Amino acid sequence: MANPNASAVFLAFIVILIIVIFILLGICWKFLRPDIMRRLMRPKRAPSEVPEYFSGNMSGNLRTITYFDYATLKKATRDFHQKNQLGRGGFGPVYLGKLDDGRKVAVKQLSVGKSGQGESEFFVEVNMITSIQHKNLVRLVGCCSEGQQRLLVYEYMKNKSLDKILFGVDGAPFLNWKTRHQIIIGIARGLQYLHEESNLRIVHRDIKASNILLDDKFQPKISDFGLARFFPEDQTYLSTAFAGTLGYTAPEYAIRGELTVKADTYSFGVLVLEIVSSRKNTDLSLPNEMQYLPEHAWRLYEQSKILELVDAKLQADGFDEKEVMQVCQIALLCVQPFPNLRPAMSEVVLMLTMKTTEQSVIPAPVRPAFLDRKSLKDKNNGGGSDTAAEMRSTAYWLGTPSPMVDRPYDMSCGI
Repeated sequence: MANPNASAVFLAFIVILIIVIFILLGICWKFLRPDIMRRLMRPKRAPSEVPEYFSGNMSGNLRTITYFDYATLKKATRDFHQKNQLGRGGFGPVYLGKLDDGRKVAVKQLSVGKSGQGESEFFVEVNMITSIQHKNLVRLVGCCSEGQQRLLVYEYMKNKSLDKILFGVDGAPFLNWKTRHQIIIGIARGLQYLHEESNLRIVHRDIKASNILLDDKFQPKISDFGLARFFPEDQTYLSTAFAGTLGYTAPEYAIRGELTVKADTYSFGVLVLEIVSSRKNTDLSLPNEMQYLPEHAWRLYEQSKILELVDAKLQADGFDEKEVMQVCQIALLCVQPFPNLRPAMSEVVLMLTMKTTEQSVIPAPVRPAFLDRKSLKDKNNGGGSDTAAEMRSTAYWLGTPSPMVDRPYDMSCGI
């Protein structure tokens, strides 16, 4: 028969132990932040285990990335210190971070806000980048979704973004022609993969100099897939709200919201002209005829003076004239007014890599669609309606392509 005193002592011990545990928890809760306590009490997840905040309809390979907690990324970026900021995109800043294992990463901190745009970009970008893999596309290392925090962690690119080198940032390295040509071909191959070789056809929608990152060997990587769209194989085009950067945007997309992979081709053509000239696509401080880069390039091409477009520093350094002329001609083919006149990116890569002795096989471009700068400047001086909206109006384009019913899209090269 059990001793009743022993049972009473054991019960008293259990009660005291429970009271002590609660007291200790209370002390910890008071002196440690609640979020730290919750993280300590949360069961550990295996690194490859996909968090519950990703829904079942995500098509990417989510097990290829790491899931960071916010504290880890806060520590890596030194509390998102201003000195660590690498740049700022449309949805938030990007910071340099150093993980505990010594790896350098780029941490994009998305601004979720009331509109939920940052939230949408977070899931789009994670889904998109985990679905694709190519040496000319930036690699997603991992992500974080904790409370209101949405962060994307990318491989760090030593030479940062192309715009910082092209457009005269102090101390930026000089790019000779061989390096620029390598960058142009790399971007073209990245787009060829997205449009033609990936399991899912993808339109990036925001190809521009600031979205091209350069590694330690100046190999280019396309970044920022927050606006990208999966493009169904059975559709000729998508009708969608405008998104992207004016100046790089194809007229049929800016005006009518008709999106195809050829919108990326147009943006690529503008970017190539920027790489050759080291100037932005629109510069209102220049004389009228030089303000819009594709228009200026076309006028020089018509006058057989296209080499005058070349960056002055590049002219002083020396370059392959025939190769530059070939690249400029290809760029003008990419900014043709009709989508079906623009080459597919596989054809762009083929033309870029062919010998200059074969230049005669590259078709002659026709006149691109131009922005009507005078109307735009008058509107700006008069304090009229929103500039971006006005630039998307047909009134601000000269030589604008006719509507879809008049000129149907042709997804082949069309040249």
